[in-house]
Amino acid sequence: MSTPKVLELDRADIRRARSHAARLGKPVVAMATSHTTVSVERATLRLAGLSGADHERVPWVNHLVDAVRDQVGIEHGVTTPVWDALRRDEAPDLLTLAQKASAGAVTFQIPEQKGEATRARRAAMAAVRPGIRRIDRQRAARDKQIARLGDPKQRPWIYLIVATGDIYEDIPQAQAAAREGADIIAVIRSTGQSLLDYVPEGATREGFAGTYATQENFRLMRAALDEVGKELGRYIRLVNYASGLCMPEIATLAGLERLDMMLNDSMYGILFRDINPIRTFVDQRFSRQIHARAGIIINTGEDNYLTTADAVDAAHTVTVSQLMNEYFGKEAGLEDWQLGLGHAFEINPDLPDSFRMELAHALLARHLFPNAPLKWMPPTKHMTGDIFKGYLLDGFFNLAGAMTGQSILLVGMMTEAVVTPFLSDRDLALQNVRYVLNSAGGLVEDFHPPRDGFIQTRARHVLGEAIALMDEMSTRPPTRGWSPLLEAIADGTFGHMKRPADQGKGLEGVARKADDYDNPATTLLEEGK
Repeated sequence: MSTPKVLELDRADIRRARSHAARLGKPVVAMATSHTTVSVERATLRLAGLSGADHERVPWVNHLVDAVRDQVGIEHGVTTPVWDALRRDEAPDLLTLAQKASAGAVTFQIPEQKGEATRARRAAMAAVRPGIRRIDRQRAARDKQIARLGDPKQRPWIYLIVATGDIYEDIPQAQAAAREGADIIAVIRSTGQSLLDYVPEGATREGFAGTYATQENFRLMRAALDEVGKELGRYIRLVNYASGLCMPEIATLAGLERLDMMLNDSMYGILFRDINPIRTFVDQRFSRQIHARAGIIINTGEDNYLTTADAVDAAHTVTVSQLMNEYFGKEAGLEDWQLGLGHAFEINPDLPDSFRMELAHALLARHLFPNAPLKWMPPTKHMTGDIFKGYLLDGFFNLAGAMTGQSILLVGMMTEAVVTPFLSDRDLALQNVRYVLNSAGGLVEDFHPPRDGFIQTRARHVLGEAIALMDEMSTRPPTRGWSPLLEAIADGTFGHMKRPADQGKGLEGVARKADDYDNPATTLLEEGK
């Protein structure tokens, strides 16, 4: 990807910024590795092949994990008591065990004899390994298709949202969008799904401002995009959301069904969905380990900060979050090419020099993360309903993306803040993108802000503020006994949202690991087997 190195940032400042991110991140990783959650345990059972739901549409993985938690807790991991029960002939197979457990007809235990525990763990490992192998095969299938069909030649990749609520309506719209030039199709989730502590089953036809993320919906859309990709002669990528209370499970299903990108931000669920911080950091680490194995590109959510905070005053918090997402992502095994760090065109257009500041912020992200596929987000906060002004503003957004070498460009809609976009709106928006990229796509090679001019000075200022904030976070006296990052989140440092670590949705689903905790999925992911 083209990487404009035109800001002349101090390399010592960049090293200092990453050092601060590591200092803030290490205690959080330690916390994440010492805890588990109900969703991590459910994801592990999904890797072992457990799927489906009862007549009330409650997934069997929920029934089984809840039964284990009620009897022996989840701090030992659920796989040891589950496969111990199977070895004791409580049921002939995993599905039947879950069904009997839902009726209270199974007794779970933590084997006291070492040999019994070892045999249960070996059986669990043998059951989970095929799920990991399926993820490996799906990654290989993606690589094979890309090699045969080819990737889009131009950058940035054009990213378009399609989500009607009905997966069978989404499919033709997604295929039409690909034919009109979209490289990436994102199926946004139904409003509120992130707060469901279960993953719905099957194909869904009713959603609200989005379509439910389910394994069957993933499968159907993946097959549809493969079909249109063959027609067009290029691989079309599929995106969904690995966030919320079921983040690990959705990440797992995405790996099993060959999704290519997943929205997965380390703090989004905390700040904007009030999900407990500990639950979120534990779940996101497991999710990113799955993404690393599956070859999935994550998209982070820094753009959301600028919808609740001022895009000028809070620009440095975006940089801090990008650095934290980079640290957490790499610690979990993601490579640079998988770090779709987010940023956005959200400065009030009425401000003097607003476009110059947008260029400075975009160049700063591109310079700090030269090998990351940055995701450039269009204006939303200042879209007023004036579709003509909105279309012009989206054109400026597209131009900024072309000039600064962005990697993934989410198509802005002139009807943002008016209606859910129609197909005709998407077609006009894609025309806007194509015109700008065709006429100005090479500006990244020519655009060199003057030394010590407005753009260089603004970028350095934002980086300096980011370093100062991380330094202050690292040295701030703890008032609650939490790690510095958790303290900062509780104080409302990001997006003006105060989220204490002892509150929030999903806290009851977190457990500190016992000394004999075992999870074959994390073992396989961490050992690369």
